[in-house]
Amino acid sequence: MKPFDPRLAAYARSTVPYLATCVLLGALGAACVIAQSWLLAHAIATLTVPLALLGVFALRALLSWAQEIAAHRSSAGVKAELREAVLKSAIDAETPARSGSLAALVTRGVDALDPYFSRYLPQLVLAVIVPVSVLVALFLTDPGTAVIVAVTLPLIPVFGALIGTYTEARTKRQWRTLEVLAGHFADVVSGLTTLKVFRRAEFQVREIERISGEHRKATLKSLRVAFMSSLALELAATLSVAVVAVSVGLRLVHGGMAFEAALFVLILAPEAYLPLRQVGTHFHAAQEGLAAAEEIFSSLGEERPAPTAPAPRGSGAPRVEIRSLVVREGLAPATLTLEPGGTTALVGPSGSGKSSLVAALMGFTRPVSGRVDVDGTELTPGTDWEAWREQIAWMSQNPYLFPGTVAENIAIAVPGASGEAVRAAAEATGVLGYTTLDTPLGEEGHGLSAGQAQRIALARVHLRCALLDVRLVLLDEPTAHLDPATELEIREALGPVTRGRTTLLITHRRALAAHADTIVTCPAARRLATAGATP
Repeated sequence: MKPFDPRLAAYARSTVPYLATCVLLGALGAACVIAQSWLLAHAIATLTVPLALLGVFALRALLSWAQEIAAHRSSAGVKAELREAVLKSAIDAETPARSGSLAALVTRGVDALDPYFSRYLPQLVLAVIVPVSVLVALFLTDPGTAVIVAVTLPLIPVFGALIGTYTEARTKRQWRTLEVLAGHFADVVSGLTTLKVFRRAEFQVREIERISGEHRKATLKSLRVAFMSSLALELAATLSVAVVAVSVGLRLVHGGMAFEAALFVLILAPEAYLPLRQVGTHFHAAQEGLAAAEEIFSSLGEERPAPTAPAPRGSGAPRVEIRSLVVREGLAPATLTLEPGGTTALVGPSGSGKSSLVAALMGFTRPVSGRVDVDGTELTPGTDWEAWREQIAWMSQNPYLFPGTVAENIAIAVPGASGEAVRAAAEATGVLGYTTLDTPLGEEGHGLSAGQAQRIALARVHLRCALLDVRLVLLDEPTAHLDPATELEIREALGPVTRGRTTLLITHRRALAAHADTIVTCPAARRLATAGATP
């Protein structure tokens, strides 16, 4: 495992200025170490305490404080950038990630980088700058001691590399066990109701206990190796300093060295080994973060190529032509035309590919065959999908509500929307009939019924249409989970949203479909023949 992974600088721009700050503070710290050793030797030799020594102490404390501030601020910035990159990659991925594993990665995994940035990286910079500076100072004062330090100094990184190679596999195993435990626990909690219904909760409890035991054992093994490696590095540094002390002591006794110079060498020599020993100590604390970083970079995968075709643009409602489109194997080809400014209702049995058709229009999935033209321009894999989605107001079949207030859940459709616009959208869709904008919501809209959550999703669509230049409206089951009376109210609220815009309405409700300009029936999915299937 590399001491520093260059991919951190590629995915987290906050890393670069932080490394520059570490180098600057490390150089100043090395100068303070040499100055402090010289002033301390002079103070002991002359039995005086120069004010400059107190100033160096204060400066080293100030540099340490600055290092802590820079480390924590940089760590926060890097973690935010990595979380954004991981979540964006998960959204863009064609194969969705397991929710439990993804949650463990963006929370515990990213947080594990804190020791790496706050302790390990600063010490790694000091381990390069301080020993070199100390060797130069020792060579100018006593070349013999400098040779001893130069010969014994590589022993610590060699031992550290050998121990690091041994612990790398253990740390990866520990992180994988933690990831499995966290992901499994999150999935079990989300499906706890179903498990209780089928009386499988006790089995999952035993399974979590088993994985927890494996993680505990892996953690204890890693700690045992960490303690033993620290002992080995301390022993190597202590023996090296002892060799220097014996050499200096013999020359001092025989008059071959001045007392003040001997003190300076004895005080300064341990400072050459200290940063390398500290690197070994902090290395084990940073190992979990590095193992998590490997998982993060694996989840990011290859970067998506830049768009090669501009998004369709226009001043009004577009004409969307879908020709023999097969979104995935097993679905019948879909052919329909969404007329400019009209509302097309797409009806059909469940599993016939209606929602998949919307996913293809949004660019969330790549069709198997066929094409989609918008005002004569084909939507291709190289289309600038971000620019195209800016022109769409979309309501999914299962809208997700985040922890936060009702107003925040509506405003997420248009970041930075004013409170007046959010309130207007809530009033237009009847949200304020059962709650207030300041009402806090739990995970996945906990505290609301399915129909109430549906209204908040409609309010998002209303907000986008009110504030943005929306040309295409995609509504996937907008009145699902609503009673007939509420459905009538929502149908009336959809009028301002769909007016003057091309609209695709997916619904099972015939009453809602009857108000569309065109009704298209989606054929049932073809049954795939499987080997050994019973006819």
